[in-house]
Amino acid sequence: MSYPEPRYLGERGKVTALFRPAPPEPDTGFVGSAAISYVADRETTRGEFGLYKVDMGPRTIGAEEHFHRTISESFYVLSGEVRFSDGERWVTGCEGDFLHVPAGGLHAFRNDSDAPVSLLMIFSPGAPREEYFEKAAEYAERSREELKTFRMKHDNYFTDMLD
Repeated sequence: MSYPEPRYLGERGKVTALFRPAPPEPDTGFVGSAAISYVADRETTRGEFGLYKVDMGPRTIGAEEHFHRTISESFYVLSGEVRFSDGERWVTGCEGDFLHVPAGGLHAFRNDSDAPVSLLMIFSPGAPREEYFEKAAEYAERSREELKTFRMKHDNYFTDMLD
């Protein structure tokens, strides 16, 4: 196994690191008592990945079963317990647990507990997820066809809408 081809060919390196202090509030509220903070979007990482912090209240549905065609999605549990599905079974993820879902992999997640949960979501390569997070609740109130079109625009293929 080897490293990828070099993407920087300079001899001494350069000053390019970016520090971003934590925002005082999450960037967006979300359906079902969850809030999402944009830790590093695709612009910040030049398309390499997107990193988001999700804080879910008790008994909150994160996402029903779905898959992505163009991106992988990974989860890292910071605190609490979150339920993950791989399309066949549900498992409980606790602090320090990690789940990786390659492109095409079925998955779902939710907080079934009476306590809050906090986790990181990583999308690779980076994708413009912000509009999806900000407008998903609005589109959930629209027609089934509008919701399906919106979800597909954002590479979300929910199994309950594949007919």
